[in-house]
Amino acid sequence: MRRILLIAGALVLLLVAAAGAYMYVSDEDPPEKRGSATVEFEPEEAPEPPPAPKEKVIKVPWPMFGYDPERTKASPYPHRPPYRTLWRLDAGDTVEFPPSVGYGNVYIAQQKGRFFALDGRTGKPAFKTKDFDRCAASSPTVGRNGLVYQSYMHPVGDLSNPCPQDAASPDGFLLAMDARTGKERWRFNSMPIESSPLLRGKRLFIGSWDGNVYAINARNGRKIWSSSIGSKVNASPAYSNGRLFVADYTGTLHALDARTGRRLWSASDATEFYYATPAVAYGRVFIGSTDGTMYAYGAKTGNLLWARPLGTYVYSAAALFDRKVYVGSYDGQFYALDAATGDTVWQKEMPSSVHAPPVVMGGLVYVATCATCGSAAQRYVKNGVDSTTAFNARTGRKVWRNNAGKYSSPIVADQKRVYLTGRSMVFGLKPVKRKRGAAAAGAAGAKAKGAKAKAKAKGAAAKRSFQQEQDQVTVPDGDR
Repeated sequence: MRRILLIAGALVLLLVAAAGAYMYVSDEDPPEKRGSATVEFEPEEAPEPPPAPKEKVIKVPWPMFGYDPERTKASPYPHRPPYRTLWRLDAGDTVEFPPSVGYGNVYIAQQKGRFFALDGRTGKPAFKTKDFDRCAASSPTVGRNGLVYQSYMHPVGDLSNPCPQDAASPDGFLLAMDARTGKERWRFNSMPIESSPLLRGKRLFIGSWDGNVYAINARNGRKIWSSSIGSKVNASPAYSNGRLFVADYTGTLHALDARTGRRLWSASDATEFYYATPAVAYGRVFIGSTDGTMYAYGAKTGNLLWARPLGTYVYSAAALFDRKVYVGSYDGQFYALDAATGDTVWQKEMPSSVHAPPVVMGGLVYVATCATCGSAAQRYVKNGVDSTTAFNARTGRKVWRNNAGKYSSPIVADQKRVYLTGRSMVFGLKPVKRKRGAAAAGAAGAKAKGAKAKAKAKGAAAKRSFQQEQDQVTVPDGDR
């Protein structure tokens, strides 16, 4: 298969592969196949709704990229807008993957090597910001063992061309830090590691640019096994029922035995490469390719169950919820697909390309758009504005929008708060409970005769100030 290497734009080049630094264009047509609810579809293996943790105080409320080892991106927390800003952080450069949350802290990895730990309530540093001077395009992973893990790539290098794909003798590492103090506990050296670490039990799983998938002892950083899959790995692995699912740069999806690393099956239906992380539910593995197609495979067999062409490029990993697959494309479309068949349940036109994986929370699906992703790509890419929009996950009705957004999954959460990511900004948000209708809000604030009108006016002014502060809009209840 002939492939043509294409630079995807100056800004995107700065973001390594994770923002589409390179795009391959194939002369082959991707497959198209409709699925069935009677073939390798197990609706009981579903993240709907995900069970909320039972602990009164949850030690690690959002442990890793995608929330769970299946990478479903379905949150158990019921938060819904509107939100009030508690704090904000300017990380100084791109935050390409979302934060993780544990021990009352929000852990944030910035693209050029700075690592932040912030108190989730106040936004104040939990420990001194660290600077590894290494490129990072992954989320932290937080363990219940008191450690936080982060993977790094090659040194940042020349600031006029930071994090180049063709760096000489590139190396990288995975490290473990004390979650409360930031003290380094161990380091596992490799070629650049772009994968967000997956923690399952006492093992961490990562992929590396050296073409290997590694299982690492989470306590001491020692290698348990490695499995060569023959091509560079930049996507993060997913886990379900003893199997590890990982995609590579040749457009091949692999299933490995998580205990031994033995390859169980490989599937090579995509005509271009995978950047997206697989997501697993319903007995299936769902993954989008840069060939613009969404694929569904049997988790046990590797059989192609459906293939749905969606647009020009699919970099977004999928979110899974309510027997639906939520995913966006670079031509500015966002889809809710039937998980059994691949058919469109609803579709929305977005203001620009969708690069980031969506997140489902409180019955809403949050979608970020990227103003400049793929601005010099060979196929059509929609350029516009950065944003985050929340749709009713069942119907597709718009509920909320915000001008923050870009490359990262838009939100993560804990029991009390939501954390929103823009290009370089991270916001701590608190859900605001409001009574419906201005009259009700005014009446609630009235303490004496004649105070109703005054309270109403005050409430309206506060509402305007609140919306201006966040650049956000909550759509009226009737439009939900």
